[in-house]
Amino acid sequence: MISLEVNNLTKVYPDGTKALDNVSFKVNPGEGVVLLGHNGSGKSTLFRCITSFEKPTSGNIVIDETDITTLSKSKLRPIRKKVGMVFQHFNLINNLSVFQNVLFGALGHTKTSFHTFAPFASEELRMKAMDCLDRVGLSHFAKRRADQLSGGQQQRVAIARMLMQDPEIVLADEPIASLDPKAGREVMDLLWEIVQERGLSVVSILHQMDIAMEYGERIIALKKGNMIIDESVKKLDRAFLDTLYHQEDFTETEGEKAGA
Repeated sequence: MISLEVNNLTKVYPDGTKALDNVSFKVNPGEGVVLLGHNGSGKSTLFRCITSFEKPTSGNIVIDETDITTLSKSKLRPIRKKVGMVFQHFNLINNLSVFQNVLFGALGHTKTSFHTFAPFASEELRMKAMDCLDRVGLSHFAKRRADQLSGGQQQRVAIARMLMQDPEIVLADEPIASLDPKAGREVMDLLWEIVQERGLSVVSILHQMDIAMEYGERIIALKKGNMIIDESVKKLDRAFLDTLYHQEDFTETEGEKAGA
C-alpha cells in the first residue's frame, strides 16, 4: 500500500486569493482520513492539487514516494492508476449500462479505451466488472442504464468502477452530499467496508460532522486555506469542531469559490 504526503502546499489564484497556505500532512497506508472545513476553506482546491487537476503555487505532493507536482502527463499515468476517485455527482455516463460504466474503471490498465467497451473487453475484464458490481450489491442491474438507478445506487456503481481500477488510495469528494441521509449512510458503510477489507488509504471530504466523527480515524480541518486541526478522532473535542461551521460571513471572491 502507498502513502500520500502533502508538503508546504500553497495555492494563490489570479485574483490574489490564497486558497491554500502552507498545508502539510501525511496519510499513512491503510489510514482513513476525513477532511473538514467551511465553504471557502480550500478543501476542493487541495483535492484538485492531489489529483493533478490543478498545479499548486508552491510546495509538493508525494504519492508512492514520487513527487507528482513535477511529472509530465505521461509520467503521471502510472501514479493515477493507483488513486481511485469517488465524486459527489457520480460522473457516470447516464445513457450507457451500469456494466459498461464499471468497465470504464479499467481504462488505466488497458492499451486503448477500445478494450474497455463491453463488446470488445476480454473475458477477464468482463468477469472482474461483474465481481465489482456484485461487491456493491448491484450485479442484477448490470444491463440497466445508469440514469434509471436511484442516487444511492448510482454512487454504488461509481464505487464499483473505482474498484475496477484496483487503486491503493481512495479520494472521496463529498461522496454522500447528493444523497438522502439513509442512502448516504449506506454508501459510507459500503465504502468504508471496502477500503478496510482491502487495506486501502482513504481521504474523504465530508460536511456532516456526525458522519465524519463516526467513520474517520483522523480529522484534518482547514479554515480559509490554513490547516487548523490534524488529530485522531479519539482525541478531538466535538465542541471545538463545531466552531468550524460558525465562522463569520464573508463575500466569496473568484478564488474562494474555486477553493470551496
